[in-house]
Amino acid sequence: MSRTVAQKTNLDGFPKAGELIEITGAHELEAMDRAALNVLYQHAHDSGRLADRDAEWELPMTALRPSKHESNDRIRDSLDRLMRVIVNVPFRDPKTGEPMILKTHLFDFFELSANEGTPAAVVRFGLPKKLQPILARSGNWGRIRAEVVCSMTSKYAIALYELIQLRANLDKCVDTIPIDRFRNLLGVPPNTYSRGNDFMRFVVEPAALEVNGLTDMGVKMELRRAKGPRSPIVAVSLAWWRKEGDDYRAALQERQRSKVGRMARLRGRVETVAD
Repeated sequence: MSRTVAQKTNLDGFPKAGELIEITGAHELEAMDRAALNVLYQHAHDSGRLADRDAEWELPMTALRPSKHESNDRIRDSLDRLMRVIVNVPFRDPKTGEPMILKTHLFDFFELSANEGTPAAVVRFGLPKKLQPILARSGNWGRIRAEVVCSMTSKYAIALYELIQLRANLDKCVDTIPIDRFRNLLGVPPNTYSRGNDFMRFVVEPAALEVNGLTDMGVKMELRRAKGPRSPIVAVSLAWWRKEGDDYRAALQERQRSKVGRMARLRGRVETVAD
């Protein structure tokens, strides 16, 4: 497979390296942070300078707003979290081929316009020097659409969507992932939602709801237990498929609607308000 940096952004999205999709340790990031990360990394990729170790990039601060209603304060908070979090990036040593883990920040720096309230306000950024070559030589990617990511409210949905996109072109359409790894890939905080019912209610169901309601892919997840229905969860079985026809059009239509009331619409709980 050719390198990720050789791929061009198209209608299916920008090619995001699998090493970046399958990071772990990102549980502190919120949905807005994950959306901003994709916008920033797409900008770096589309510049054609992702392999340039001295490259720096700049884009308007307004590009990081999921909606026009977001404030610059929220953008600053998001950039702070993106700078603060330390993630684990899987890669293979280019010399030995051995599997390795890089512990790194996601960005080297951010520079912000002092007067952030003007339309000309910008964000400048750089990528960590150890992370950049891993992404530049990657031969595995999933195509991520910024408008899909920015339409989501659940950080688990964003992570799930990216995992599916990474696997979308495989010969198989089912994957079983050990529960600890699945939690890490979705960014579930440690020691939370340890009970099966809570994990389904607060992680699996919201993630599946938005992926099924907003993306071009359908997904189904089943929890695998060690023995009986009350035994510990040991894995998650993940199945995916490409949408067609009415399902495809419904997702496109919902992405174009306001986020207000979206979860209720996806659950089919919209109420009509009388005059």
